[in-house]
Amino acid sequence: MVAMTSPPFFDGHNDTVLKILMGKASVADIVQGYGAGHIDLPRARAGGFGGGFFAIFTPSPSNPSDRMEQLNQDEYDLPLPPMLDHADALAFVKRGFETFNDLESAGAITICRSVGEIALALKGERMAAIIHIEGAEAIGPDLDELEEFYTLGLRSLGPVWSRPTIFGEGVPFRYPSTGDIGGGLTDAGKRLVRECNRLGIMIDLSHLNEKGMDDVAALSDAPLVATHSNAYAICPHARNLTDRQLQQIADSDGMVGINLASGFLRPDGKMKSDFPLDVLLRHLDHLVKILGEDRVGLGTDFDGALVPKDIKDCAGLPNLRAALADHGVGDALMTKFTHGNWLRVLRKTWGE
Repeated sequence: MVAMTSPPFFDGHNDTVLKILMGKASVADIVQGYGAGHIDLPRARAGGFGGGFFAIFTPSPSNPSDRMEQLNQDEYDLPLPPMLDHADALAFVKRGFETFNDLESAGAITICRSVGEIALALKGERMAAIIHIEGAEAIGPDLDELEEFYTLGLRSLGPVWSRPTIFGEGVPFRYPSTGDIGGGLTDAGKRLVRECNRLGIMIDLSHLNEKGMDDVAALSDAPLVATHSNAYAICPHARNLTDRQLQQIADSDGMVGINLASGFLRPDGKMKSDFPLDVLLRHLDHLVKILGEDRVGLGTDFDGALVPKDIKDCAGLPNLRAALADHGVGDALMTKFTHGNWLRVLRKTWGE
């Protein structure tokens, strides 16, 4: 049986660029394929992974083994890393832009700045790539870097990762917990939202705390988007969205990308991959119930999370298609969920 790879998936979030920046993969690995990570071009073709939002993320020092042990407790609350130094983050992000150019030159991706470019790239051999920055530490309070980044191709920005920035506060890796933690956007954060609206840069609400999201909802004239978040009603994790927040997104005609990170899918919040895709389908049903069929997609968190064993990497996406089809997702909704809804919300956000 031939694996179903169409319609192509367009993904709300991956950390593949970080793999390269951290020396865990090379540009050649992404082009030719390698035996680690979640995304490379051969596996993307095999699984019908058409591309998505590729993040530039500046990491904090951490011990992954200690972190994973904590994430498998019945309850946990990982301390947030301190705020990053602006100069260090700026240097790292500039390396990220260079990596995007290297990936494009090598034939792995097509950097997309419009929905038309995405639609065209989805028909080709390369992965379509939106440049996203996760955590705005590389931008100073005067916002001078934002327009420079826009010129370089930036089209999506998360004001925070989970640690604080000069713009606002993120949510910790805490279970069980809502995201109602800390204060809202700072004055600089409110200026950042307005400037992103002016330039047409999508604002990503994933990782932002509840009061910060309320501030974005009050300020922004664009659809509210959480690129890689799930339903709190199914998994009560601080990273997931409550029904009130989902209604805010629905009211703005926005979008949520379902995160494949195991700890944000499983009702017990544990980072273990041995669970059926029925759990993901429960999140899908709940999101569709509140958001409607036009406002839900996929935000895998590939190369940044432990994903369900039945998917494993982007070559395993046909297993997700099969689960969706068995769940009653027909051709029209399959097209919307795989990529159509992302193109719709980007068209509105970017004013096309």
